[in-house]
Amino acid sequence: MRECDFLIIGAGIAGASAAYHLCKKGSVIILEREHQPGYHSTGRSAAVFTENYGPRLMRVMSKVSGPFFRDPPPGFTDVPLLHTLGVLFVANADQVQSLESLVAELAELSDTIHSVDTNKISELAPALRQDYVATAAYDPSTMDMDVNSIHTGYLRSARAHGLEVVNNAEVSALEYVNGKWLATTPVGQYAAPVVINAAGAWADVIAEMAGARPIGLVPKRRTAIVFDPPAGVDVKRWTAVVDCQEQWYYKPDAGQVLASPADETPVAPQDIQPEELDIAVLVDRIQVVTTMEIKRINRSWAGLRSFVDDKCPVVGFAPDVEGIFWLAGQGGYGIQTSYALGLTAASLLQGDGVPRAVAAFNVSEADLGPQRLWR
Repeated sequence: MRECDFLIIGAGIAGASAAYHLCKKGSVIILEREHQPGYHSTGRSAAVFTENYGPRLMRVMSKVSGPFFRDPPPGFTDVPLLHTLGVLFVANADQVQSLESLVAELAELSDTIHSVDTNKISELAPALRQDYVATAAYDPSTMDMDVNSIHTGYLRSARAHGLEVVNNAEVSALEYVNGKWLATTPVGQYAAPVVINAAGAWADVIAEMAGARPIGLVPKRRTAIVFDPPAGVDVKRWTAVVDCQEQWYYKPDAGQVLASPADETPVAPQDIQPEELDIAVLVDRIQVVTTMEIKRINRSWAGLRSFVDDKCPVVGFAPDVEGIFWLAGQGGYGIQTSYALGLTAASLLQGDGVPRAVAAFNVSEADLGPQRLWR
């Protein structure tokens, strides 16, 4: 049996970022059910960094994470973590009020998003059908994220401070014995006074093993495809384009075009695969709103984005079971909020409350903990 101060279940972006902050405070072991870290949601993410996406709490976490991604500490990475992209939110004639409401909401935390005229729309998104777009708003601060370098950076940096990652270690049982949690896996037993439940789509499954009340986590399928741009067109300077009601989006991706129907289909936790119907719906939507003709799909995949009712993360100790700490429910914001969520988790785990950088935006433990979901 191996012992440590903090036992993390799940080596995706949540577990990796928590380990990055915790490993300087004590010994940390991560148990990963798959053969490699980040196999599920993290490894399938087409993440962008933006402070103008999601519920207010997520936008706060993104804002706090921004300085780290823009200027990571020495040794974290050998390449830039962010790359220039920009995002254009578009509305058809029936969506004008929705876009206006969205821009007004985002303006609380950001001053970078602004309306643009038809000439600017054509410049930023030349493939958009001009007769489709009634109005649009542009955020030049949105960046593409190097997900692999961010995830690898967290783990590499934490390993330098003693982190151990154990692959093929799916937890089959959790038992509280003499003040420590004992986790049983196919590759051995591991014990710690605190277990951080960062198991992504499987977080409620882990909670039930420990006898903790579930948080109602719902994994949802998100589909993506990659296809060739029009012949002779260089998409490097294209911006990301998003329907203001999030019915579709597309963006440049290594000389190709990545697109998604922004689907959120509830499913059981699993090694998720794309559905042909979702792909067909996406192809139709993209060809309706743009002049692009999708003749061949070069790659398609699906990932799981896990949500609780309010679509905000759950970060905090379980009130009903000793030593179980929640770090789950990041939805589709896990990469861009990872630094701040890992920082917050480490601070709460050590009894130091919400970090000053996060608390400055009037975020409290009550806003983050699982108790809010049971009121």
